[in-house]
Amino acid sequence: MLKRGLLSVLSILFILVITGCNNESTEEKIHNHLEEAVALEEDFENQQQEITELEEKEQEIYNQIIDLGVEEIDKIKELANEATSVIEDREEKITAEKESIEASEEEFSNIEELISDIDNEEALSNAENMVEVMNQRYESYYTLNDAYMESLSLEKELYELLQKEDLEQEQLTEQINAVNDSYDKVINANESFNEYTVEYNALKREFYESTDLNVTYDEESEAEQKE
Repeated sequence: MLKRGLLSVLSILFILVITGCNNESTEEKIHNHLEEAVALEEDFENQQQEITELEEKEQEIYNQIIDLGVEEIDKIKELANEATSVIEDREEKITAEKESIEASEEEFSNIEELISDIDNEEALSNAENMVEVMNQRYESYYTLNDAYMESLSLEKELYELLQKEDLEQEQLTEQINAVNDSYDKVINANESFNEYTVEYNALKREFYESTDLNVTYDEESEAEQKE
C-alpha cells in the first residue's frame, strides 16, 4: 500500500486588528506587513483540506486497482487514468498553495528595511530573530513543495506501469518503494516546516510584547487586539 504524507501544515496564529493611526511608528508599519503576510497565506491554508480529500480519493482508486486481477487490464487502465487525473488536480492545488506562499514572502520582505529603524534594543533583537526564522520557514516550504511535486511525478509513473500488460512484479515493487521513499521525504520536510511555523509564531509574539503596540491576546480565538 502506498504510504501517504498529508500536508498538515500549521497556520500562522496571530491576526491583529489595529485602529487607525495617522502617524504610524516603525513597529506599526512592521505589524501591518506581518499581518498582511498572514492574510496572503489564507489561500495556502484553504488548499489543505482539498489536497487531503484528493489524496484520500487517489488512495481509494489505488486500493481498487490492487484488488483487481491482471486479466482485468481494461478496468485497471480506466482506474489508472482516473488516478492520474486526480494527481493533476493535486498539482494544481499545490501550485496555488506555492503562489500564496510566494506572495506572503514578498510582503514579509518589506519589513527587513524597516528593522534598522527600531530604537528599542530588545524589540530590534526580537525582530531580527523573527525575520531569520521566517525566512527559514519559507525555505523549508520550498523544500517541502519540491519533495511533494517529485512524489506526484513518481505516482504518475506508477500508474503508467500499472497499465502495462507485461508488467513484472519486481518492477512494480521497485516503483512503489520509490513512491513511499519520496513520501518519507515529504513527511520530514513537512515536520521541519511546521516546526519553523511554531517557532515563528512564538517569536512574533515576543516581538509584539517588546514594543509599545499595546497588544492583548485572546487565547481562545488565537487573535490579538491592539487597543
